[in-house]
Formats: sequence, C-alpha cells, structure tokens
Amino acid sequence: MAGVVRIAMVAGEASGDLLASHLIQALKAKLPDAVFYGIGGPKMAGQGFKAWHPLEKLAVRGYVEVLRHYREISAIRSDLKRRLLADPPDVFIGVDAPDFNLALEKVLKQRGIPTIHYVSPSIWAWRGKRIHKIGAAVSRILALFPFEPALYEKQGIPVTYVGHPLADMLPVEDGRSGARELLDLPAQQPVFALLPGSRQSELQYMADTFIATAQEIHKKLPNALFLVPMATRETRLLFETALYRCDARELPIRMLFGHAHEAMMASDAVLVASGTATLEAALLKRPMAIVYKMAPFSYRMMRGMGYLPYVGLPNILAGRFVVPEFIQDDATPENLAQALLNLYADKAACARIRQTFSEIHLQLKQNTAEKAAAAILDCLPVAVRNNALASAA
Repeated sequence: MAGVVRIAMVAGEASGDLLASHLIQALKAKLPDAVFYGIGGPKMAGQGFKAWHPLEKLAVRGYVEVLRHYREISAIRSDLKRRLLADPPDVFIGVDAPDFNLALEKVLKQRGIPTIHYVSPSIWAWRGKRIHKIGAAVSRILALFPFEPALYEKQGIPVTYVGHPLADMLPVEDGRSGARELLDLPAQQPVFALLPGSRQSELQYMADTFIATAQEIHKKLPNALFLVPMATRETRLLFETALYRCDARELPIRMLFGHAHEAMMASDAVLVASGTATLEAALLKRPMAIVYKMAPFSYRMMRGMGYLPYVGLPNILAGRFVVPEFIQDDATPENLAQALLNLYADKAACARIRQTFSEIHLQLKQNTAEKAAAAILDCLPVAVRNNALASAA
C-alpha cells in the first residue's frame, strides 16, 4: 500500500522493549500508517507491534548461557532472516542485543536494506576490534551516551547521539519523600532496595547473595526494611524460593510487582545488579552498590577482555568511581552490607553522589525518541520517505 512504511525490529530484553516502545510511538506520530514487526515484548505490543517471536527467547546472558540456548536462538535468527529477505522491510532496527542483531544486520545491509542499531554496543568497555564488525553491519548507530559518537566518527561509521530515554522519563528532582508516601513508609525508617536483575539467569546467580546481604544489614539495623521489586511471576518465584533456601522468611522484606522506580526512590541506598537498572538508580539520584556476578566460566573468559576499571554505567558516565562495584568473588554479603551501611551513614557522601547524578541526568536528557525517529526517517529510501510523509500530511 502506498505510504505504508514497513519497519522490522528486534529487541532482546526488557530494557530494549522499553526503548523500542517509545521509539515506535515517536515514529507513529510521523508515520501513522507504519507497521512494525519482528521480535519484541509487551510494551512494544502495546504500541501495535506484531511479535513473530517473544523477546524472552533472546534474554540470556554470558557465554555458558548462550551456548546452552544456542540452537534455539540460532533457529530464531534463521527464521527471521528468511522471512525478512523473502519480504524485505523498508528499514530494520536492532534494539541493543548486539550478539543477535549484528549478524542479522550484516546480511540485511548486504541486500540493500537500511539497518539501524539503536544502542551502541559497549566498545568503550571491551576491546575495540568489534567496531569493524559493527561498521560492516549498520547503516547508522543511534548512540545513547555522549562519549560514543567520537568513537564511531573516527572509523567513518554514521552515528547520531540521541541521549537516553530514561532521562526524559524520570524526574530530575529527588522523589524520595513522594515515593515513601506512595508506599506508606515512615520518613525516617532505614530502607534499602534490592534489585538482583530482571532475567531468571541473574536471579539464579544473585538471589542468595542479595538475601544474605539483607541479613547482614538487618543484624546492625534491625528496623531496616528491604524493598524487592520483581518484573515477572517467574523472577518473583525464584526470589521467594531463595528466601526459603536461605531460611530468611522472617526478614522484613516487602515484595513488589513492578514499581522498581518507586522502590529505588523510596530507599536510602540500592543494591543493584549491573545493567540498565544502575542507570535508572542514578537518574533517580540514589546512592548504590553495584554487583556483577555470572557463571564462573563466563567470567573467566570475559575478565581479560575489559579495559575500563569499572562496569557500572553510573561510574562509566562519570569517568570515575562514584559508587562502589563488587565483581564476582568480591561480591560477598559482608562486603555488600558494609558498603550499603557506609552509604546510609555518610550523608555528605550521598549528597555528592546525588549532585553527580543530577549532572549526568541533564546531559542525557535529549528528547531521545524524537531524535531517534528523525534519524531513522533520514535512513529510509527517499521515495519511501517522501510517499509516507505525503500520505501522513
């Protein structure tokens, strides 16, 4: 149909689902007749996206875990490639998930399909040889962080800095008092938010450590409350099972379905698994300790690849250690509990942390979805773009 733009997308986890849903909404404002399909989650579906496969199939982490699911993931990519080559979209947008998307994007780009990769792979955190693979796969990178474009421009790879949508979504001001009122929490009670991850694999590696950390804190702060937001029934069940396994059913823990932002805002400090949630905590101006644990074999393979001294996004964006990080064997309950208790006790340090996070927030607040949609329109074939815009007028 004339004027209808066909946009294929692949998101591989919950954070990608959120990014993609806002992008779809912005694109539909410019291209109301556009159709969206591929691999996505419930937030994308809420914007009219048609999922050929659920994104949960791609949400695995670490070498061991990927190998365990390799056949299923490979079959999904083969099916997607076959369908997209048989009936090419006007543009393909890979939302993060570089291990899955870059290989697919390379094939599509070779067939003349514009390929956009939304969220730069972490070439700034790992050895940079990967940038040449990215250049062969993408027509344009949409970068979320301000230090990324220079890395691509140096290699002649088209790139647009769009900021981070979470910075547009989350309040610039500190919302602690409002969150406490919403959750019916006393203003002075010590509160800690525990976010052990959104993937089931993360819960399997970290739930026991997070619970043992809460037990250590409870010994020294008996009136402390622990908020544990869970994204799915499956992850909640895994955490509840861990509570039984750790004999921790008497801990003052309040489980929440969703409401991660409210839990973080209401807390004095956050214990958080490395990933997008660390950025959310920073944008909500919360002091935190960052944890990174994975299968031992996966960790041994990755340990020698990194060249930044930190893994958490708040520290990467600040260019220094603003909040403590505990990696693999260092992530003991005793270490984590002491770090959180130190943050709780040191009000001056927390004020400095909040100031740094406020500066990061303003830097990332760029009206991201609008900027990303404009960059994608520029990548459409001229005839397709002109027909679609004329139909929308």
